[in-house]
Amino acid sequence: MAPAKSQQPDQAALYTSDERKRRDTTVWTTVQGVLAPAQFLVFLVSLGLVLRFLTTGEGYAAATYSILAKTGFLYLIMVTGAIWEKIVFGQYLFAPAFFWEDVFSFAVIALHTAYVWALFSGALSPTGLMILALAAYAAYVINAGQFLLKLRAARLQGGATA
Repeated sequence: MAPAKSQQPDQAALYTSDERKRRDTTVWTTVQGVLAPAQFLVFLVSLGLVLRFLTTGEGYAAATYSILAKTGFLYLIMVTGAIWEKIVFGQYLFAPAFFWEDVFSFAVIALHTAYVWALFSGALSPTGLMILALAAYAAYVINAGQFLLKLRAARLQGGATA
């Protein structure tokens, strides 16, 4: 029974020891650590501007620019995150440890990209655009939650192995 218990944490571990070393030594970990909270800050400001427009009808341009800024951060964090994943896990996306987070990230990117397309094609009214942005933001919050849970799991596992 004891050998099975000692093997179980290794099998369920988010990172192997080599992956943990690569994670801890790559500059891309720092990049992700800076971009993620910056994106969240832009999201909070933008959410406020979108809700302001939807409730008062004012500030459409500011809300639009903020959504575009949030989308830019999303694209940037996705590209740099793929580089991080390649360095740590050996593949650009869908590494087993982050498979479902990556899958849902594509839904988030699809919604943000649909907003950009709808904005520049004129496919939706201003209110429709803001509702689409809120859908994209809801997906982003879920995805951010996935990553926070994964970060917490990594910290707990790191503490257990230390």
